[in-house]
Amino acid sequence: MSDWWKKAVIYQIYPRSFQDTSNNGIGDLKGIANRIDHISSLGVDAIWLSPFFKSPMKDMGYDVSNYVEIDPLFGGMDDLEFLISLAHQKNIKVIIDQVLSHSSDQHEAFLNSRTSRDSEKSDWYVWADPNENGSPPNNWLSVFGGSAWEWEPLREQYYLHNFLKSQPDFNFHNKEVQEYVLGIVKFWLEKGVDGFRLDTVNYYFHDEKLRDNPASPIKFKQPPVNPYYTQNQLFAINQNENLEFLKRFRSLLDSYPEKTSVGEIGDSHRAVELMKDYTKESRLHMAYSFEMLGNNFSTSFIRDTFEDFFKDGNDSWPCWSFSNHDVKRHLSRWDENETEEFAKLTCALLLSLRGTPCIYQGEELGQVETELEFDELTDPSGIRFWPENKGRDGCRTPMTWNHKKVNAGFTEAKPWLPIKEKQQKRSADLQNKEPNSVVNFYRDFINYRKLDHALSQGNQSFLGNDDRVLIFTRDYLQMRTLCLFNLTDSSYSISINLDFVDHKKIFSNADLKKNHIELNKFGFMIISELDIKDKDKEIKFNIR
Repeated sequence: MSDWWKKAVIYQIYPRSFQDTSNNGIGDLKGIANRIDHISSLGVDAIWLSPFFKSPMKDMGYDVSNYVEIDPLFGGMDDLEFLISLAHQKNIKVIIDQVLSHSSDQHEAFLNSRTSRDSEKSDWYVWADPNENGSPPNNWLSVFGGSAWEWEPLREQYYLHNFLKSQPDFNFHNKEVQEYVLGIVKFWLEKGVDGFRLDTVNYYFHDEKLRDNPASPIKFKQPPVNPYYTQNQLFAINQNENLEFLKRFRSLLDSYPEKTSVGEIGDSHRAVELMKDYTKESRLHMAYSFEMLGNNFSTSFIRDTFEDFFKDGNDSWPCWSFSNHDVKRHLSRWDENETEEFAKLTCALLLSLRGTPCIYQGEELGQVETELEFDELTDPSGIRFWPENKGRDGCRTPMTWNHKKVNAGFTEAKPWLPIKEKQQKRSADLQNKEPNSVVNFYRDFINYRKLDHALSQGNQSFLGNDDRVLIFTRDYLQMRTLCLFNLTDSSYSISINLDFVDHKKIFSNADLKKNHIELNKFGFMIISELDIKDKDKEIKFNIR
């Protein structure tokens, strides 16, 4: 089996916000097809499409009412088939979201399950009797706030919802449910998709004994805005049965050529450990967590996270991203000035680290978080926890294609989320014609990565433990690449005991004189194809 997914660069598309062609203010599948040249110009290998299935849209499509029907907001099945065909013509693979841990409460199975304890699908969801005092069966909490249990009068029982109460959790202990979701996967494989991103993949199974979650071992300086994070999720999620089910899932994928999978691991206590467990022994191909999607952007944190993941030397494989549809955009998270220099640095860093990189739409434009007013929000979590947590709408505002057009060329109607001047100024049309723009930097570096096999396939070794500059090598066969990144707003001079005179393959925004490197604010240097005589030499450096 090919391991194309290990070398790939993935581009995440949030369909609602990419391109509207139906003039309803919401992006659609035709819009993605219309913008395929932009995607292709980046040089990415695959696109990941966030959900486009039939849904009441209580959680913007992550509440699915029909898994094999496309919501009319996004078009029809012929639009998807055309998009897949067009992408394949451009040598771009198509990965689609699968939200299998829970459905919408409008799903036909839940409508049946809730009616009676004796209904045909009565055991398809997680039901439990109340305690003697009428309270929920245990202390499990919802990610969106409050108890994870909702009372259903028709059954006189509670049902489990790890997210919104309109998103009841499937009971994966029921083999019929497992067969049902594998049937969904097979349906889309037959449609020609190249893989799946599995939403909340560690949430599939719950503890059948319904034991209480213990308190989090983290010592909080102040209580979290969301009380969900005060618990250690030992029993509501992360069950061992999940790993056995994923072997069945993988076996199905492996019966089709060239398919892949990437799982989202949601856990605030042992995410890296779970990423490793979920991607070894023929389970998922890749997994990502929120380790690189948080507020910590330091050399020590990055070094520790990567060394932790790869220290066991097994066949586990990560997928890394700095931004996605669930978190504040990383330029606004990590750089208070939201500079182009920082956008370029983080592009080079993400694409140089070991693992499969995933870019979120707009990242290639150096796009920043949109500041929204409360009455502009649509995200349930933002509405619930405002203003301390403003939710996810700020990273989901539409793509900006043309700064001169109404709504930046996204739609002629009122967009589902507003497009503001700050975002419009970073439109694609302005950057395409500027050689030194962020988008052209992304194109150049993705191409550079393809040519440097050490960057896309090599092992990774960190050098030193200095907190000022992140330094590592990538080694593949007889090739070595040296990477240096200044993640700070200070300048450093670095002397290295290697001679780089006349070295031809360098990607950098820094100055190099023989063996002396000047890294200014957010400076970086990638030096590829080091001479074989230097490969086994211990690299020593001095930073001042």
